[in-house]
This record gives sequence, C-alpha cells and structure tokens, in this order.
Amino acid sequence: MLRVAVVGSGPSGCYTAQSLVQQDPDVLVDVLDRLPCPYGLVRYGVAPDHEKIKSLQNNLRAVLEHERVRFLGGVGVGPDGVPAARLRELYHAVVHCVGAATDRRLGIPGEDLPGSWSATEFVSWYSAHPDATADGFVVGARSAVVIGVGNVAVDVTRMLARGVTELSPTDIPQPALTALAASRVTDVHMVGRRGPSQARFTTKELRELGSLPDVEVAVRAEELARDPAYLDPAALPAPQRRNVEVLRGWAGAAPQQAPRTISLRFFLRPVELVAEGGRVGAVRFERTVPDGRGGVRGTGEFEEIEAQLVLRSVGYRGLPVAGLPFDAESGTVPNIDGRVVHGGFVVRGEYVAGWIKRGPSGVIGTNRPDAKETVTSLLEDAPVLVRKELHGDPLDALRADGVEPVEWTGWCAIERAEAELGASLGRGVVKLPDWQSLLNAAHGTAL
Repeated sequence: MLRVAVVGSGPSGCYTAQSLVQQDPDVLVDVLDRLPCPYGLVRYGVAPDHEKIKSLQNNLRAVLEHERVRFLGGVGVGPDGVPAARLRELYHAVVHCVGAATDRRLGIPGEDLPGSWSATEFVSWYSAHPDATADGFVVGARSAVVIGVGNVAVDVTRMLARGVTELSPTDIPQPALTALAASRVTDVHMVGRRGPSQARFTTKELRELGSLPDVEVAVRAEELARDPAYLDPAALPAPQRRNVEVLRGWAGAAPQQAPRTISLRFFLRPVELVAEGGRVGAVRFERTVPDGRGGVRGTGEFEEIEAQLVLRSVGYRGLPVAGLPFDAESGTVPNIDGRVVHGGFVVRGEYVAGWIKRGPSGVIGTNRPDAKETVTSLLEDAPVLVRKELHGDPLDALRADGVEPVEWTGWCAIERAEAELGASLGRGVVKLPDWQSLLNAAHGTAL
C-alpha cells in the first residue's frame, strides 16, 4: 500500500491528492499544511467579495473528506517543523505543493517608507491570514497608488474602493471591515509600466471595477493610444482584445461625479517613492513608450502621483524548500515532470506540483493538469517506492515526535467558531484572524 504525504492544502495540493486517489485504488494520502486551516490561497488569497470563486472550497472539501485522504493542519515542514528528511522516512513519497511565498520588490528609493506595502501584506490582512501582523493601511490616506496591472492589483484596487455595505456580508475579519468602513481613500490609481494590451488582468476582473457602486473608472485616451495594439487590436489574442474593448468603452464615457475614483494609468514606470512628513507622500513615475520589442523604454519625462498608501503588486516568487534543490533565478525546484532533480539526477520519492514546480503562473484551474502530470510520474515510480518498508501509521510517529496536528474535526470546529462569531456580530461567517483564536477553536477551548 502506497503512502504519500502532500505538503500544502491549497488547490495544487488538493488536486494532487484527488488525482492520486482517483488513479490508485489503494493509495493513502496525508495532506499536511503549516496552517490549521485548509484551502491555501482559496481561503487566504481570493478576495472576500469573490464568493463564487471562494465556493471552490466546496470542491476542495470533497477531496479532503475522501476516505483515503487525511488532513493534518498545523504541521510545518522544514527548520521550524518536521524535517523534510523525517517526512521522507515516514512516507513512500512526498509531494511539495507550497506555492510562491514572497512578493517581488520594486528596487527603487523610498520603497521602505511607512505607507508603502506589498499587496500580499494587504491581502493577508483583509483575508485574516494568521501570519498577518500589519494593519493601519488606510489610516490617514486620501489617495492610494497600486503598482501593477494583474488580477491581484485589481483585487486590492477594488477592495480599497468598495463600500462597507458590500463588504459586510462577506467573511472579511471584523478589524479589517471596521478599518475600511472608516477609510477616507477617495482616489485609487492602478498603474502599469506597459500598455493596455499587455496588462495581465482578466476581462472579468477588469469589468468588475466598472460595476462598483458610487465609483467612477477613469482612463486616459492619450495613454491608451500609445499602445499600437490598442489602436488595432485585431491581431491580439481574445482575452487581451476584450480588455482593450472594455478600456475603449471607459475612455469614451462621459465623466461622472462619484465619491470615489479609480484611475487606470499606463506607460508609467515607478522610479521613487517620495517622502512627506516621514512617510510616503507621492510616487514619482517616468513616462515610458513601446520599444518595438515587446518592452518599454524611458522617455526622461516624469510625473508624480499623490499617495499616502502605496501597494506594489508586481509578481510573486518562490522560496527555497528545506531539503530540496532550488533554482534562485526561476524561484522553483528543478524537476522533470514533477520529479525533483538534485545534482543532475532525478530523485524518486520527492516531487513538486504547483507554483514551486512551474513558477507563479496560471489561474486556479491550471493546477489540475499540473498536479496530474506530477501524479503520473509518482505512480510510474510506485513499484520501486513501495519496496521501502514503513513502520506503522505516520501520524503515530509524528505524535511521538511531539507534533499535534489539527485534524479534520479540528478544522470543522474552527468553521463552527467562525459561524458563531459572525452571528454574534450580526453578520454571516466571519474569519478568525489570529493563530491563538484558530487553535483555541480547533481544540475546543474558549475564545
């Protein structure tokens, strides 16, 4: 009987577990997660007002409730948890599905000024990630600049512009809801260094900005026109062409007098965050133009946009996984079809799936075929892997090592506690925002 540990319970990890039990009628899978809660970025990365996407948790739940799958939360792997070598002793195979854990930096002066944050920190705060320590994002801010034009940039832009009426029915934690309800941010600028045809957001996300109550979306026709593909979008792939059509409609719309404005800006490259009163007060941009090779070049013309809050959203990057090789340039673990490659040799028994395998690309659904490829490799290796003798249930060994996982019943207790918290606040389910309250709920102790 094949025993497999899957490290990470987000979409990549759950799809890996699902593919394993579908293809092998005898395999037993333990899905380990550092957090006491499953679902990874579906719980802690999808914006609270995207309830349809968050409903994917129901599909992932069905995987984790499978009779041959076991959820073990609160189990870190690495220097501060179970050593990777120990995990390899306890299982025939280990699949690491840990994602890309850090954000890219801008590398410009003033980036570390108070008021300058990564979008990741902002998302963690309004998603109640228990590691989130930052708050006060919107305190004292009138104007915000979001640097980046991908879906995460759209998410944080939308959250800054949303009213409390739309956010209250969601599972946003109460401290974040209270802070956003008191926000005085009236202007949000989402800025990209390239043109509209090269923006990374999806059309569905983009259109949402135009449907926000009491919000005007503003674009500058002269900026859009600098993009040759905007002027003649016929050759663009369908997703980019649809984006251009949406932006073209906004450029031709009559101005509104809404209490909040979202400005979409293009061909501006950040060069400095300008201080004012000891914190960020503006972002200085250099105007760019297409260089004819798919990139941009600077023009030597500069513009400053007022901002007391700056959120950078310029991509994610994987971090080294303890005990595994790491390609620092790509931020991934070297692999062939999911098999880890160490020193030029394939290591059977160690596998990767998701962003740590391929880099931070694709949407949630991209993880399904990616996981299937890795599982195919693993099951091809299974006849060799099962020759290793295991001594009993890995969970017993983990407990003997002093590890006390949060099992599925503990997660269900957290869900009940979040429903009770929401009811006490006159809301629906409300997330518990910190480690202590999550663990108290999981173990049935008082909040």
